[in-house]
Amino acid sequence: MDVLQDLAERGLIQQITNEEGLKKHLAEKQVKLYCGFDPTGDSLHIGHLLPVTMLKRFQDAGHKPIALIGGGTGMIGDPSGRSSERSLNTAETVKGYADALTNQLSNLLNVDDSGNGVVARNNHDWLSEMTIIDFLRDAGKHFTVNYMLAKDAVASRIDEGISYTEFSYMLLQSVDYLNLYKEEGVSLQIGGSDQWGNITAGLEFIRRSLGDEKIEAYGLTVPLITKADGTKFGKTAGGAVWLDPEKTSPYEFYQFWYNTDDRDVLRFLNYFTFLSHEELADLAKEAASDPGARLAQKRLAEEITTFVHGADALNRAIKISEALFKGEIKQLSLSEIKEGFKDVPTYETEDKELTLVDLLVNSKISPSKRQAREDIKNGAIYINGERNKEIDHMISESDRIEDTFTVIRRGRRNYSLVHYK
Repeated sequence: MDVLQDLAERGLIQQITNEEGLKKHLAEKQVKLYCGFDPTGDSLHIGHLLPVTMLKRFQDAGHKPIALIGGGTGMIGDPSGRSSERSLNTAETVKGYADALTNQLSNLLNVDDSGNGVVARNNHDWLSEMTIIDFLRDAGKHFTVNYMLAKDAVASRIDEGISYTEFSYMLLQSVDYLNLYKEEGVSLQIGGSDQWGNITAGLEFIRRSLGDEKIEAYGLTVPLITKADGTKFGKTAGGAVWLDPEKTSPYEFYQFWYNTDDRDVLRFLNYFTFLSHEELADLAKEAASDPGARLAQKRLAEEITTFVHGADALNRAIKISEALFKGEIKQLSLSEIKEGFKDVPTYETEDKELTLVDLLVNSKISPSKRQAREDIKNGAIYINGERNKEIDHMISESDRIEDTFTVIRRGRRNYSLVHYK
């Protein structure tokens, strides 16, 4: 199966320029392609996963991907998919973000210059060398205002207003494509469906600049990811789901994918994993025969967590998940407790001689001593996963994990962490 057929069967092609021409192009030679990542933060998030995995799919098919870090375009701001202007960051901030993204992509894609290894480039290297006169003469003269106004990214912002800075963004991205086409032989740009206007503008710029209607350059976009329940993909109550383990722990990352809606899980397995079509078909049958086992969600979470964070992080995430499910909190290490209970309410205290009632009230787990006694009496209080119904219980060393943490659960899901300093 060729790479375009594989992408089509996975539902990963939204738009494509000259499909037959690109199919022939990919079959005849090793093709260099690129995808851009603007450094708008210090970490990629799961919204970037689809283009990252797309680069790897082309790499696995024998082609040569380039991950283009937008150190230059990140200074400007892409209007695509936005209803308002981006805040401009300082050059120092953008450089820091660019370095962080380069490191992340290197870990995900094994960036190197050999064979068909993924190559990292930064468009600041060439955009920063252009003068405003060069830009206007060499790029601006090839674009009419009418042509730019017709692009969705610009047209959608006319009523709200768009600065000349963001209006010019597609010209800068077009300069990227021309530069990579001329200097490195790149002939395919991929991106999200919101990048279609920028990609086609780049193709037009190459044709006009080189005066050659027979150039071999193409564009391909992937679909916008939507969720069946109508909520935004990649967002949780705690915010974005990041690829940086310090911002979103591997356990949280694993749980995000494990909690995928049944209506979305098979689509996401096609989108984000590298399972073969035969494996996906078999998994779909297994999942349908026993929906309660969440086999598809488990495999999805395993595959993506391993890809992003590695096998050790996956095993740790599974261990934390199983310990919480079974109430076997004491089996967790301090680092695993910190990871698993990163976002639960935490009460810090130096007092290690507390009654359970006082601890519940002081930590605001129960609103009053009367309610605390009721909670304990009714069996609603768990210490490190074990139910405790002793109203006069005194917190002891056996209730403190490595003399540092006590995990309190009130009811079925309300966890709190007590940290003894």
